[in-house]
Amino acid sequence: MPPVELFFGLVAFGALAGFLAGLLGVGGGLVIVPVMVWFLGSAHLGGEHVQHLAVGTSLAVMVFTSFSSVMAHHRKGAVDWGIVRGMAPGVVLGTFAGSQIAGLLPSDGLKWFFVVYAYAIALQMFFNAKPAGQRAMPGRLGQLSAAGLIGTISSFVGIGGGSMSVPFMSWCNVPIHRAIATSAALGWPIAVSGTLGYLAGGWQANGLPWGSAGFVYLPAMATLMALTVLLAPLGAAAAHKLPVAKLKKAFALLMVVTATEMLLSLLR
Repeated sequence: MPPVELFFGLVAFGALAGFLAGLLGVGGGLVIVPVMVWFLGSAHLGGEHVQHLAVGTSLAVMVFTSFSSVMAHHRKGAVDWGIVRGMAPGVVLGTFAGSQIAGLLPSDGLKWFFVVYAYAIALQMFFNAKPAGQRAMPGRLGQLSAAGLIGTISSFVGIGGGSMSVPFMSWCNVPIHRAIATSAALGWPIAVSGTLGYLAGGWQANGLPWGSAGFVYLPAMATLMALTVLLAPLGAAAAHKLPVAKLKKAFALLMVVTATEMLLSLLR
């Protein structure tokens, strides 16, 4: 088992991930994955599967946190369930297939993918880049194709896909508040199918720590799930009192630092 002091660090960062998810509307996975990499590396757990465990655990945490988010948006009538029905099969297939592919990739390969994605999202958040609405939502095949790509990328990074699905829907002239709520609804099937994929993909893997179910590290999952569920509502409440635009820029810089630290570890 990891030393107790490492769990204290996990608790602190898990609380931060939950609070930031509620405050800034960003997926906790962008915080949870680097935290899990640090935690597993410091505890000398996971061996060559550190990144797989980090991503799989992040998706498993989101099974619980995204569900509560979906229910909150649904009670406000903000979710476009027609879009969800059109895109959900694509995100499920893309996420599950992507998680199986990810299980075959080396851990460093997944780290490289996370680093590039984190830099891209940090730039988007820092400059508040948003696509202008230019078209209507595509037909069934177009929605399935876009959703499959979103699900695949999400499975590699360990996120709910909101950083891709919200811009996609905004580009298709879906009002931003409806795009955010609908993206939250799509995040739950991404989390479920991704978790199942990482469970299956890592079931026969060697060198996994005690407490793992496939590529999901259950002790960390339970800790992070409890903290994010508790802290996300506090972050959402604080969003009405704090300068969110400035905080998003600060978070973008934090992501750059995190991605750079992971990049340096790859180059050593």
